[in-house]
Amino acid sequence: MKVSILVGSKSDLEFAEKARARLASFEVPVEVHVASAHRTPERVDALVRDPEVDVFIAIAGLSAALPGTVAARTLKPVIGLPLNRGLGLDSLLSIAQMPPGVPVATVGLDNAENAALLAVHILALSNPALEERLKRYRAQWREEPSAATPSGSG
Repeated sequence: MKVSILVGSKSDLEFAEKARARLASFEVPVEVHVASAHRTPERVDALVRDPEVDVFIAIAGLSAALPGTVAARTLKPVIGLPLNRGLGLDSLLSIAQMPPGVPVATVGLDNAENAALLAVHILALSNPALEERLKRYRAQWREEPSAATPSGSG
């Protein structure tokens, strides 16, 4: 069980760190890589071939090509995290409007937290221990919505 977070630029690492921290709070192994769909496509190809990765989070702004590039090269789930760069809406629509046959799950602009949590939900489908951690996390929201944010899994 592993998540790979790809960012197209070092300037996007702050969002990768937020997602990494949330995944770590659930004890999910995660790697973060800088790999651009445009500048280093060979690196993207190599990272997508990692057999140990179960879910990809691809973080992108501007043209937002990275999530679609990753999805075109794997059958594993890809979560696109659009960044509010430029107009903001451009990256959101670029990720959400993938052509048929190349799906990318899309979360809200700059919402690294939800990208990580969606990855946890996907992994929990086949991992009972992770499912229990997720249930405890979600129970915190029912008790007091602000309580779940800082402590993570609980």
